[in-house]
Amino acid sequence: MPGDLPVTDNKNKKENIFDVIIVGSGISGGWAAKELCEKGLKVLMLERGDNIVHPNYSTATKDPWEFPHRLHLSEEDKKQQYVQSRHWSFREDNKHFYINDQDNKYEEPKRFDWIRGNVVGGRSLLWSRACYRWSDLDFEANKKDGIAIDWPIRYKDIAPWYDYVESFIGVSGNMDSIPHLPDGNFQPPFEMNTVEKFFKEKIENNYSDRKVIIGRTANLTKPVKGRGQCQARDLCHRGCPYGAYFSTNASTMPAAYATGNLTVRPHSLVNKVLYDDQKKKATGVEIIDTKTNEVEEFYARLIFLNASTVATAFILLNSTSTRFPNGLGNGSDQVGRNLMDHHKGLSASASVDGFEDMYYYGRRPTNIYIPRFRNVKKKDLGFLRGYHFGASASRGQQQPENLIGAALKESMTEPGGWRMSIYAFGECLPYADNRITLNHDKKDKWGRPIISINCEFKDNEKAMHEDMGITAKEMLEAAGFKDIRISNTISFPGNANHEMGIARMGNDPQTSVLNSYNQMHEVPNVFITDGSCMTSGSCVNPSLTYMALTARACDYAVKELKRMNI
Repeated sequence: MPGDLPVTDNKNKKENIFDVIIVGSGISGGWAAKELCEKGLKVLMLERGDNIVHPNYSTATKDPWEFPHRLHLSEEDKKQQYVQSRHWSFREDNKHFYINDQDNKYEEPKRFDWIRGNVVGGRSLLWSRACYRWSDLDFEANKKDGIAIDWPIRYKDIAPWYDYVESFIGVSGNMDSIPHLPDGNFQPPFEMNTVEKFFKEKIENNYSDRKVIIGRTANLTKPVKGRGQCQARDLCHRGCPYGAYFSTNASTMPAAYATGNLTVRPHSLVNKVLYDDQKKKATGVEIIDTKTNEVEEFYARLIFLNASTVATAFILLNSTSTRFPNGLGNGSDQVGRNLMDHHKGLSASASVDGFEDMYYYGRRPTNIYIPRFRNVKKKDLGFLRGYHFGASASRGQQQPENLIGAALKESMTEPGGWRMSIYAFGECLPYADNRITLNHDKKDKWGRPIISINCEFKDNEKAMHEDMGITAKEMLEAAGFKDIRISNTISFPGNANHEMGIARMGNDPQTSVLNSYNQMHEVPNVFITDGSCMTSGSCVNPSLTYMALTARACDYAVKELKRMNI
């Protein structure tokens, strides 16, 4: 695979012409590259960050004592990456994947934790790999609740693409027969441990509306071509040299390279989409080379924006022209609006009596999962929509008292008692005033207007979050667990890493940015298939849906090209 590419002389435009330009190399960008390359198009993928080639992940096999701070962050790390260090996943062993916040500042009128990768592969190297299908409980929610606008698609439209994506990336899970959490095309599931099975039995016997299932995750339980089985090391955040979890680097990018149609250009910060007022089409993109500071243009028949929601909003709003003075395809004034993220922050745990003769093997890469049960068959009081729980049972070290030296070391080789831990993710409604704008009075390091993110969780989310803590405590009590500890401070938007919604899909160009195939209403040769396209947020992890929507959009785009409709 190619490494960093030399800067092309912009005077020789022939070298800068492709069939498709993809902006961003994360989960959705990687899928766009695979699909479009396999359909015979010459593709340029632009990534602002450094190049990383699978399986060369620099810290993947290091031991804890090989890190100067034993996996903790230094004060300098926290200073340089002061936003990234707000997130639990940012550590000494993977900090090189994340962006430098001092060089990439943005405004937060209300706190927004913009957690972002800065490497080829993007957050596909960093995600938690939870893979769940949405259902019509999600796709019909806005219409039924009279919130925002209706989705232009339903589950039947995307179900075949879920099948397609799951069969390629490898999702382990169980067939659970839960109508609002559809089953998929699964590899064998990981196994619950003894205490988790006990918890499942207690919850399902005590509550008719709640199921406890093993998490569905893009970690292989059986090897596939070019990728090995998960080793249960719990080091996914460093990059997996076995290719055992899905990432652009290990999965979609090798497939795209195999066609001979892919060119990847790292260190390419996209400024804007170029638009031709006469042709009424996008013609390419303008970039800044982050190594040389040179400005350069690339040209293509199709543009796929997959830069991640906030960065995609910047590109659209910064892409002004005579026709679009407020940003590309923004005749609806919806670009940058309706920003959503899941809210989290619940931490509930309890001690478990018994089971001292039981343990478990390895570090399983997924939790158990309790699908949404609020507002499913009937409307519960207090708030719209719902949330899901994740949970796990484990044994820590013993906590001996009055021991020192060899006796202390010996006691710490024995496991302590069991504890059950629960967390939750809840849905955020789409609000027009949760939005991204550009401050043209301030400039970033590259001379571009500063991004301003003004987003907050409102009363509906706060009421839902309160309910999360109540029901978590109820379930731990129902299981007979003791010493229950609840911390339930709601997170800030962005911290769940599921930001979405600033260029929503819809049927009406007056109220939406994209049509049902992720195609811009007003600029037909531009497609957006990252989180920007989402019309509502669900409480279900969105990445699998991004992938399915991307594959579907690529299929449609190529057919439209062949019909000469684009």
